[in-house]
Amino acid sequence: MSAEATVSAPPKAPIWGELRYSAELARLLADDQLWRRRPADAQPVMLIPGFMAGDASLAVLRGWLRRRGHPVAMSGLLANVDCAERILARLEKQLLTLAEETSRPVVLIGQSRGGALARALAVREPERVAGLVMLGSPVRDALAVSRPVLRTVRWMARLGDLRVPGLFSTACRDGVCCAVFREDLVAPLAPGISVVSIHSRSDAIVDWRACLEPHGEQVEIDSSHCGMSVHPGVYRVLDRVLSAESPAR
Repeated sequence: MSAEATVSAPPKAPIWGELRYSAELARLLADDQLWRRRPADAQPVMLIPGFMAGDASLAVLRGWLRRRGHPVAMSGLLANVDCAERILARLEKQLLTLAEETSRPVVLIGQSRGGALARALAVREPERVAGLVMLGSPVRDALAVSRPVLRTVRWMARLGDLRVPGLFSTACRDGVCCAVFREDLVAPLAPGISVVSIHSRSDAIVDWRACLEPHGEQVEIDSSHCGMSVHPGVYRVLDRVLSAESPAR
């Protein structure tokens, strides 16, 4: 389920830092500047949630984007725990549908594992992707995570090995099933795609070094891992990226 390990270290930030989510959300909701409406002719956006999360985890971000006038497509995931290739097959169809319905390339925004999936999607469909934003996504080493999360990953992989439906397996890390996905995580991205990876040194779930995308802009904020989808600093970056996107490419 990951690219070849290049970081192999758990984050050093204390886990209690993840309790900042509510404060981060409160600051976002109180920021009137970020909630101003934008012109209706806005770039289509597709959202992909993080590991073990579903589309509901990105509800605030979806509402903000729709308020700006963006057509928004969700991943359709109740929980992001399946084999990466099986998820990508579904995401690719949704990307093509959104691009065709709007007659425009799409901006992909993914949180954590969702960002890694978004990156692979951008590599495979460069003509249909205008931009890529990854929020705390360990694209350089998917297992550079906290020990509790790593234990959960291994436990779920064992269930996948037992053929529990809808779960990745240990073969997804080094086996044939996700070999192309692993290649996509290190492949160059098309020059026409604007790429931004956002990381936080106080992320207690993912080691920030694993989020440093070498083929795009790297932006640091001070955020919890889970709170990146509601952090005002992230929304300012998104505002800049989305405002810079032209109606068509």
